[in-house]
Amino acid sequence: MLWFLVAISAYLILAVVFLVDKYLLTSSILNPRVYAFYVGTLGILVLILAPFVGFFIPEKSQIALSLLAGAIFVYGLFWFYKTLQLFEPSRALPTIGGLTPLFTLGLIYLFSWGKETLSSKGVVAFTLLILGSILINIKVKENFVLFFTSFKASVREKLINLKSLKFSVFTAFLLSLSFVLIKYVYLAQPFWNGFIWKSIGGFLMAACFFIFFPEIKKEIFKNRVPRSGMKVEKNAKRSSAERGKFPKKTTAIFVTNQAAGAGANILQNWAIALAPLAYVAIINALQGVQYVFLLIFTIFLSLKLPQIVKEEISRKIILQKIFAILLIATGLAILALK
Repeated sequence: MLWFLVAISAYLILAVVFLVDKYLLTSSILNPRVYAFYVGTLGILVLILAPFVGFFIPEKSQIALSLLAGAIFVYGLFWFYKTLQLFEPSRALPTIGGLTPLFTLGLIYLFSWGKETLSSKGVVAFTLLILGSILINIKVKENFVLFFTSFKASVREKLINLKSLKFSVFTAFLLSLSFVLIKYVYLAQPFWNGFIWKSIGGFLMAACFFIFFPEIKKEIFKNRVPRSGMKVEKNAKRSSAERGKFPKKTTAIFVTNQAAGAGANILQNWAIALAPLAYVAIINALQGVQYVFLLIFTIFLSLKLPQIVKEEISRKIILQKIFAILLIATGLAILALK
């Protein structure tokens, strides 16, 4: 059960990373698509470890599979950030969080020709974790109202809701596919070798973003040169925002956060490598633990630093969150006892 503890540790770090990501994204510092580009690009730094972990060139089929897994993961992040940017996160997150483990379970079943399945206890734990993850994220009242008002909604609103669902489903499928493919990589290669090749695949996808998406080029260079049409007095001191550059403090936060995210990503991948094939879906479902950590951190920060983080708190919301935590805790207990 080492994979279980490693996965929990990964999601603890990812909860902190998510909070910082949310701050950076909502403060208009980075475009979500550019953010995905940076994540994929910085992943190539793992090559520094190559001389120390026995890195080697595997068979061509394994290289292709590793590169594909990494590329699909970064592409999935692209759609994840895009979905959160365009649509209401309280609706998109539960959909993505609930569908990703289900897609993972289904893909493993298909790829293994029905040989890899969860035990009865595993199914119960899996179900509880997914339900808890959805319940801890979803705004029940808003979604309940939206469900009944959707019948009276305009054609435009219905199209937006349908588009949101399509984006969420596509994102969940891409993320689950990347998890399944990388597991098959780890079944054939040592962990570090597979992870490095996967990171190279992510870097290549980020390079494709830069080449084929003009808006990403513009956004990246905009962060390095003054914005057009901006009037600047001669010899006057300009702020980092006026120069179109990231403030030094923000850059330090971004780099530190990416380093923490990279560490969490390594732990998550290690958990995938250690877990039985069928239990990769459980690792996806364990994301509910991340939401529990995130809730605790958010409530704490909203009380201590309300100017930075705000959390809507009411009796109904607290009861909903507690019930969700109980579901997740029960699922964890079943896995731990198993």
